[in-house]
Amino acid sequence: MGQKKSRSIPRKWSEAEAALLKSKTQATAGQFAVAVMHEINNPLEAISNLTYLINRRVDDPANVRKYVDMLEEQLAQVRRIARQTLKFYRQSDPEPVDLVGLVEAALRVHEYKIAAKRLLLLKDLRKEATALAHPGDMLQVVSNLIINALDALPEEGTLYLRVRQCKDEVHMTVADNGHGIPQATAKRIFEPFYTTKKERGTGLGLAISRAIIERHKGRIRLRSSVRKKSSGTVFRISLPAHRSAACAAAD
Repeated sequence: MGQKKSRSIPRKWSEAEAALLKSKTQATAGQFAVAVMHEINNPLEAISNLTYLINRRVDDPANVRKYVDMLEEQLAQVRRIARQTLKFYRQSDPEPVDLVGLVEAALRVHEYKIAAKRLLLLKDLRKEATALAHPGDMLQVVSNLIINALDALPEEGTLYLRVRQCKDEVHMTVADNGHGIPQATAKRIFEPFYTTKKERGTGLGLAISRAIIERHKGRIRLRSSVRKKSSGTVFRISLPAHRSAACAAAD
């Protein structure tokens, strides 16, 4: 009896963990959808205002033309956000993913908030950084890390993103000079449902991010400081680099 019980416990825990991971993944997908809709809402509000102005100035062709040009710019922004988001969610199977393009797409989704906080955005993004991955999953991870950085940063803070391919690994870094994470909190930061954001957080984002990265045979690491004048947080993701068939044949 004792042996049967010891064998059944791991199986039950595995089922519970799988169900929890599924619910967390769905929650993060919902959070990302909210972020996308928030960014789309800004140009939509501008479009509404421009439409109002056009209707008020129908007898002024010069101003109408100016407002129409501005309206078309806002529509282009909506299309760009939608296109970039769909691009990464359209495929369900792992595929070679350009992580530089993925980081750029995640930044575009959050560019309004970056501009609103007047942040200094530093990008060190090199070419040929490719991993075999689920694009939608990886977009969720990068977006979540950017959201965390934006929440931690004061106005006119610095957001830094870097992508590097080094031999058999690709490294993505998201760093900020925000308030930092205390050591006691950092030890639990990847635990499901653990959050320091109170009513604004679910405590799911980083737990899901780690689960996604580990499913891709990668790892995610954290360094943070709360020291005055040198506070900030660095997340680093490492993934196996994808090699094309031609490269593999050449070895």
